[in-house]
Amino acid sequence: MQIKAVKFRKDGFYTQPFAFGGEEGQDKFNRNIRYRGSLQNYLIDTGNEVILVDTGLPAGTPEEVPTEQSLAYTGKDICSYMEAFAELGYKPEQVTKILLTHRHSDHSGELSSFPNAQIYVDAEELNAAELQGISNIVPVHFTDGAYYNFPESQKICDGVYFIRAKGHTNGNSLVIAEIEGLFYMFEGDITYVDEALYENKLSVVFDDPEAARLTLNNVRKFVANHPTVYMGTHTPQGYENLEAKRVIDLNNPMPTVLAEVDFSAKEASGKYVCSICGYVYDPAEHDGVKFEDLPDDWKCPRCKQPKSKFNKA
Repeated sequence: MQIKAVKFRKDGFYTQPFAFGGEEGQDKFNRNIRYRGSLQNYLIDTGNEVILVDTGLPAGTPEEVPTEQSLAYTGKDICSYMEAFAELGYKPEQVTKILLTHRHSDHSGELSSFPNAQIYVDAEELNAAELQGISNIVPVHFTDGAYYNFPESQKICDGVYFIRAKGHTNGNSLVIAEIEGLFYMFEGDITYVDEALYENKLSVVFDDPEAARLTLNNVRKFVANHPTVYMGTHTPQGYENLEAKRVIDLNNPMPTVLAEVDFSAKEASGKYVCSICGYVYDPAEHDGVKFEDLPDDWKCPRCKQPKSKFNKA
């Protein structure tokens, strides 16, 4: 079994209030501390099947233009998700299964590009706008019982498990692959950066704060008791851990390397992008109403996050 990262954005950041402030409040943390950010999903080649864990941003999603006030920034395009997938040497028709951690479009954006794949997703996500019109979805009800300390799981194939991990969204899941004595954990936004895992902090993005806390507790308990390679979506630590086969040690965190950020002026399009789910606000599609003129209490129509989570495109 082989695991490969599908890398499509780099040089982003997540501020400490964003990554840590879900329970104690953003004002308790330093906005000038920016952890490294990126975007990548993952591929599992079992030898018999090609399985994807999430499918990136939709082609054509504009880059963001961050400012010093931005809480989060997903980074610069390396290439599109499908170009990154192709660079690994695979064709879309080879993919047999897609394990979707949750509905947000930076995880679900290219689902329709894999015609032969069965798309496994927690049944609680089925009504999401991002999943409408897709016919090859397999609703998961987690009928295989506990997986170690995680109460609900579904075995996908030998050595690959889909695990209920509610909180970030109500249908959030994680994936674990067992290879040669190591547990490779693919997580979709349970944490945005590894520092939050070490420090036991929730980000500010969740549908259910109590479930998010329980999930993070379960993740930390698991990695404390099993040799786990922890692979996130939004930090280069995810693929760095994979490439080094680095096992998480909660008592000995890896040294933090902060993001280097260039805030020099870039031309903006008038559009704005949600840094959480990738929704693009285009004034042309909203009777010409500029983003700046939206009410202060306006929220993203997809993930319900406030205006502060948007960046210029």
